[in-house]
Order: sequence, then C-alpha cells, then structure tokens
Amino acid sequence: MKMINKEEILSLAQRYKKEMCKFLRDMIAIPSESCGEKEVVLRIKEEMEKVGFDKVEIDPMGNVIGYIGHGKHIIAMDAHIDTVGIGDRKLWRHDPYKGYEDDVIIIGRGGTDQEGGMASMVYAGKIIKELGLEDDYTLIVTGTIQEEDCDGLCWQYIINEDKIKPEFVVITEPTSLNIYRGHRGRMEIKVTTHGISCHGSAPERGENAIFKMAPILNELKALNENLIDDEFLGKGTLTVSEIFFSSPSRCAVADGCTISIDRRLTNGETWQYAIQQIKNLPSVKAVNAEVEMYSYERPSYTGLTYPTECFFPTWVLPEEHVVCQTVVSCYRDLFKNEPKVDKWTFSTNAVSIMGRYGIPCIGFGPGHEDQAHAPNEKTWKDELVKCAAMYALIPITYVSNFTDEVKLESDGVSNLN
Repeated sequence: MKMINKEEILSLAQRYKKEMCKFLRDMIAIPSESCGEKEVVLRIKEEMEKVGFDKVEIDPMGNVIGYIGHGKHIIAMDAHIDTVGIGDRKLWRHDPYKGYEDDVIIIGRGGTDQEGGMASMVYAGKIIKELGLEDDYTLIVTGTIQEEDCDGLCWQYIINEDKIKPEFVVITEPTSLNIYRGHRGRMEIKVTTHGISCHGSAPERGENAIFKMAPILNELKALNENLIDDEFLGKGTLTVSEIFFSSPSRCAVADGCTISIDRRLTNGETWQYAIQQIKNLPSVKAVNAEVEMYSYERPSYTGLTYPTECFFPTWVLPEEHVVCQTVVSCYRDLFKNEPKVDKWTFSTNAVSIMGRYGIPCIGFGPGHEDQAHAPNEKTWKDELVKCAAMYALIPITYVSNFTDEVKLESDGVSNLN
C-alpha cells in the first residue's frame, strides 16, 4: 500500500487553486441549461485531457466520463454540469455568465450548483496523477447532463447502457464541506379536472374545471401539514408548483384544469402511497379528478431520448457504512477536526444511483445549498481547494480500508464497520 502524505495533497490542492478557479469561470461563462450542455461538456473534456486523465469519453447521451487508473475497485465521483436559467436579470449584481471573483468568492450561474464540484474533481485527478496515488482502483469522474430537468436520468443511462457500476459514488453537490449521507426522494404529480365549456356570459350552461380544482387545492394544502416526519430526513412535503387550463377563449368557461405537484418523499413513503393519498381526498373523488405521475421524454443535446417516470427515490446511507466512515476519516486526516454528517434538503443524482440501484452514495461538495438556483449564485475558493484534496484522498483511503477489512475477516476478526 502506498504511503499517503496528506499535507502534500493539501499543498498541491492549494497550488492549483488559481487553475481551478479559472476552469470554473470558463464553465460558468458557457450557458449550459439542461439539454444544452454540449459546449461545456467539450470544455470539461479538454481540461480532463490537459491534467492527465488516462481516458476521457463522451457517451451517446452526452455525459463526459474521465478515467484514472486501472484497478479492480471501481469508484466514481459525479457532478451534474447543467444549470438552471438565470431568472430575472435585474436581480443579478454581476453578469451571470461573465461572473465576478475576488480573493474569496466566485459569482456566476453554476458556481455552486454544480460546476464547482467538477472543477475540484478534475484537479483532484491531477493531484492523484502527480503524487502517484493510483492504487488498486479505477476512478471514474462523471460530468452528467439533464440533472436539473430530471435528476438521476443520466445515471440510469450510465448504469444501464454504459454498463458502469461503481462500488460507491461521491456526489459533489454543495454540502458546505459537510458530509451528507442521504436526502428525501421526490416525484412530480399531475392532477386534472374536466369541465364543459360554454360562453362566459352564461356560465351556468357549462362546468368550470377551474372551480372544480379550487377545493382540491385547499385539501392539498392541508395534506402537506399532515405528512410523515422522519427523525433524520425530516418531513415529507408537497407544494403546487404549476397550474394550467384549457378554454376556447377568455370569454368562455374553462373545460380543463391541471396542476403540477412537487412531492418530497421521506422514509416510509412510496410513490404509490403518495398517489393514493391524493386520490383519497374527498375533493378529488367528488369531481373524479385524474391523478397521475409525470413522465420525462425530452431529448438530450445529442438527440437521444431516454424516457423515465418522474419518480426519484429516497435514499439513506447508514452512518456506520464503510463508505461514510472512509470519507469521515479523510476529513479528519486532512483538516484535523470532526466533520458534520448530515443530509441535503434538495435531491441529487443519488436518487438513481442508490435510490434505484442500491449503489452506496456519499455527499461532499463545495458551495452552499442556499446558493442553488439563486441570483448572484456564489461559491468559495477555499472550499474548491479543500474538496480537491478530499477527492484525491478518498479513493486510496477506501482501498486501504477495504484491504484491511478483508485481512481482518480472513484472520477471524470482525470487520472495521
């Protein structure tokens, strides 16, 4: 097993701070909303090749995948590299793509959510290569697409079609340098009421689908207050996020009304349970409203369509799991203090990786959750540096722990965790 000099890892991460920040600003400068990520993917491929990745590919869906090492332990690290839009430009103090930086922060769309994680991962690869930290592992670094549209779809493709099945995945979404081991799942639900249109001057001749929806909205609001609460993940929630209608004109009674529901699922809640809860509402039954899950079928920037239901499962990694304990020990070794182990409020690609496929996930990333999707989105330069050091150390530490675990078991001693 190679000797690991943690101080040297930190020193190199600090040395590459300027290059990391430039790379991040280059990514920010390229608009890359979901299904429009081609140019930023090419920029990431260029940087991976520049710092010495052993192989870099772009899969048929459009995800960029970089490889370091050729060992038997397959370890992955993921950053989605699509962003949301900028919203109201007047709310930005600086151009969201030209950005801004000083000695402490970088501002721009995607800095925290989630291209900062990519910058740190790429330069972790450079550190691994420079210090010869490759061991009996293959590190796969993924820059994934369409997460903001449909989180986890990219990894459904990677697992099912690219046939990549790592032993675990580090999710580099923003954690404020805490270690996150789970989050609630979510689903997108559609409720539709039907009416009969007629001239607006005589509404009694028709049935107004919007009026039929009104009591449903009130009962949904009440349902949100009474959803299951989990000690670790917190409470399940729902909110009505969109409303649509169909009508012959503004001078007519609406013959259709549809709402979208963002439903967050905590432990103990399934998608079937969440759908049935809404179907059981008296207001839904009274008007025979339709309740169904949305599906996602939008083509990626390569033109590939990979349909899925809009269901994104809950996941939790036990705190005693070897992957969680590996990341905790790396944090202690590098920073000489105890990390906070917690959870995300929002959801990530782990909804597929662990939620659908049971592959362990752990979260550690630069940036703060409250910056995601916000105007004047910012990230912190020192967090980019610390994450690069962590990402360089995690694979070799995991392989070392795994080897020790096997040795203890072969000696008849209980395993480490």
